[in-house]
Amino acid sequence: MIKKLFMTRELLSKLVDTLGPSGREQNVRSIIKNEVKKYVNNVFVDEFGNLIAHKKGKGLKIMLAAHMDEVGLMIKEIHKNGHIYFAPVGGIEPITLIGQSVSILSKNNNIICKGIITNHELQDAFEIEELPRLYELYVDIGFKTKSEVLRAGISVGDYAIPRHHTVCLGNKNIISGKALDNRLGCYALIQLIKKLKTCRHDLFFVFTVQEEIGLYGAKTASYHITPDWGIAVDSTNTEDSRDDPIVTIGDGPVLTYMDSEVISNTCLNNWLERTAKKKRIKLQKKVEEEGTTDASRIMVNKTGVSSTTLSIPIRNLHSTVGIADVRDIDKTTELLYWLLKQKLDKCVV
Repeated sequence: MIKKLFMTRELLSKLVDTLGPSGREQNVRSIIKNEVKKYVNNVFVDEFGNLIAHKKGKGLKIMLAAHMDEVGLMIKEIHKNGHIYFAPVGGIEPITLIGQSVSILSKNNNIICKGIITNHELQDAFEIEELPRLYELYVDIGFKTKSEVLRAGISVGDYAIPRHHTVCLGNKNIISGKALDNRLGCYALIQLIKKLKTCRHDLFFVFTVQEEIGLYGAKTASYHITPDWGIAVDSTNTEDSRDDPIVTIGDGPVLTYMDSEVISNTCLNNWLERTAKKKRIKLQKKVEEEGTTDASRIMVNKTGVSSTTLSIPIRNLHSTVGIADVRDIDKTTELLYWLLKQKLDKCVV
């Protein structure tokens, strides 16, 4: 049996609470690099910003990817009345933004000030007749004029990132916070790196950038590494509110068979299923009609790479109030640990 994986709540909260939207992952990357550098043979940042931790071995060249970036907002207009309008960085539903506190980041990644996302209807006695559209929302930082906003150091191209500190809910195993997608996947890989003292395979743990806006980091990293096969370790939405949910929190990691861009490799999925059964690890299965993961970019590298996705289930994905069960993170790490301890062959795409 693998030694029990104890959650380091301080590290988990630090990862989740750190601001790191697509294109500004530096602070998250620094935390991860400091955590893993003692446990790998080499760790470096590639030209695109991905963090690559290499644990050398003589077997297959395997890439495990977890993206560091979170969804966010980028300032696109500052109106004369001081209202700050924004564009989404990644997929965000407008309803999740109303009333949210945000931190505005400078181009040097420093917090300039905080603000609140609102719209005109919220100031008119809550007379909202229909859900607001994204272009109707703006950030209010308390200033009345554009010149005040500019003097504060805020400009077009700065980020506005919704804030919400990680908290434990009624059940001590349940956490809520922003950026659970995909800091939970990053945490699972950090734990895996620390637990794998020896391994017969040549492992590349890649913490990718800009997944939320186009999966770009995984594409450039896989081209550089040229793995024999790869697994994207990501997050997926649950269906707990349904009468007969397919995916729920607390029932283990989720194996994806297909999403909007990928049909996962059957050989890899079979290995994961057999390993989960042998080690008595709950494994959920999912076919996703919308969205995709880093696996879609790893798969089409050069002549093709066998790939699949293993995800941690989350309620309220892409919001500041995501909800997850920390035991699912542990089980994800444990499943990957036992998979990589085996003698594995190449898979045919």
